[in-house]
Amino acid sequence: MPPTLRTPRLHLDPYTPQDEESFVALFQDARVSRWMGDGPSPEADDRALFGRIFTKVYAQDLFDVWAVRRDGRLIGHAEIKRTDAVGGHEIVYALAPEAWGGGLGTELAEALVAYGFQTLGLSEVHATVDERNTASLHLLDRIGFAHVRDIEEDDGSLTRVLTRLAR
Repeated sequence: MPPTLRTPRLHLDPYTPQDEESFVALFQDARVSRWMGDGPSPEADDRALFGRIFTKVYAQDLFDVWAVRRDGRLIGHAEIKRTDAVGGHEIVYALAPEAWGGGLGTELAEALVAYGFQTLGLSEVHATVDERNTASLHLLDRIGFAHVRDIEEDDGSLTRVLTRLAR
């Protein structure tokens, strides 16, 4: 289980079984899921993914994954994990649309980066972002990530690989 993390406005803690409906609602929102993995998935797949957080990720201590809460309410998802696509640890995060635009994404990304450097002892942290996701690209650029290369996807789209080095 990952440790609880706190930022000025966010609380990151392990998921509980009671989070399933909020998790599924987050991942079923096409405004969010269009930028996650291969895009929107059937509800049954998102429920299965939620189940695997407990039966696989937490049970086998594979990587750190958190529910992101504000004022006690689940508003997002966060993780940091080793990924072959980048040859290192990648941050992954999503916030519900009602949490967009107020700096919470920056706060969340910074918390994940700090955890990678300070707790995991990483020398660099990566992010992969669809080239069309300009909001995330801008956010990551603003907090010190640099574009290092592109990955061409099977559908012809490009995923930007971004890296931030420890200071």
